[in-house]
Amino acid sequence: MDLTMSIAALSVTMHQAEFQQDYDIAMLKQSMDSQEAATYSLIDMLSAAPSNHILDTWA
Repeated sequence: MDLTMSIAALSVTMHQAEFQQDYDIAMLKQSMDSQEAATYSLIDMLSAAPSNHILDTWA
């Protein structure tokens, strides 16, 4: 393989790695946003609970 083909192959590989990293970060952010929304829903649900009950949150 000549030098030009080696450089082109390396460039393609580098761009594939960058794309995979960007995709992974986007999926992680989406997962974190989903968890945040679920947490806020849980907080809203717990704050609507009657205050004369004790809620044990020890885990």
